[in-house]
Amino acid sequence: MVKIDVKAEAANLHKATRTQITTLIITAFGLVAALAWNTAIQGIFVLVFGPASSIGAMLSYAILVTVIAVIVTVYLSRLNSK
Repeated sequence: MVKIDVKAEAANLHKATRTQITTLIITAFGLVAALAWNTAIQGIFVLVFGPASSIGAMLSYAILVTVIAVIVTVYLSRLNSK
């Protein structure tokens, strides 16, 4: 017969739940920040290139955002590894 320490299991569950909720909240704030940056970059794009909703303009925007994301990701990864 296996004996289960209910108090220890409850404490572990509470800690895991708190960790998961914290992770979800941080992720939600990251999404909000990403959406804010998306809006800002779109505004800059419209100022520079004018209001264009063509496929070419959308692709240019997507490529620009991807390049920026890659550069920032590489920079932050290098900064974090130091």
